[in-house]
Amino acid sequence: SPGLLVVAGSFAAFRLLNRELERLVPPPPSARRNRWKWRNIWTSLAHSVLSGGGALAGFCLHPELSEDLVGTHPPGAHSLVAVSVGYFLEDFVDMLCNQKLHQSWELLFHHSVVIVCFGIAVLLHQYVGFALVALLVEINSIFLHLRQILLMANLVHTTCYRLNSIINLGTYVVFRIATLAWMAHWLFLNRQNVPPATYAVGTVGMAIMAPMNIILLYRLLRSDFFK
Repeated sequence: SPGLLVVAGSFAAFRLLNRELERLVPPPPSARRNRWKWRNIWTSLAHSVLSGGGALAGFCLHPELSEDLVGTHPPGAHSLVAVSVGYFLEDFVDMLCNQKLHQSWELLFHHSVVIVCFGIAVLLHQYVGFALVALLVEINSIFLHLRQILLMANLVHTTCYRLNSIINLGTYVVFRIATLAWMAHWLFLNRQNVPPATYAVGTVGMAIMAPMNIILLYRLLRSDFFK
């Protein structure tokens, strides 16, 4: 399947990027004690820019996509979802090899759900539009990763960090909370037109993502605004 080839190529490309990032973006002294995390965050940032920007461009260039999230998708949308599957597989392996399980189980669980849901879209060539909506969440992830980079670089007490915190919160509400709420609403309205197995996977995915995002929002507010 061409989709599986794209997944494999994406996995290899992100793996190579991860290995070269320390040379491309040398860690500051404050981040040298955790070089693996520095590389991991920059790799995640690269994926967020690619996938979030690509998903937003897809809906801007093809507004008709929002009318049918199941059967139709513009050229490149299927490949973008496959690229994301490759990234999440690479990040899953990277965390599994370099981080203790009790530190990463939440993200490993999150990645497992995303890989299954996106994998269905890649293999069946259906629900690609729905997966593309989910990738809009990555627009907020750009600022989440920038926040981690600034923290590791010991730049918390800077205007850049404060500005990023405000943008991060705004994009969190728009592209993460509102987007996932809309996806859950769409799934509920179209439950009669979605096969039971696919509907079950989507429902479980939404049920897992909702509390995770609420907890993350609470942590962000407590750390950056209510400290």
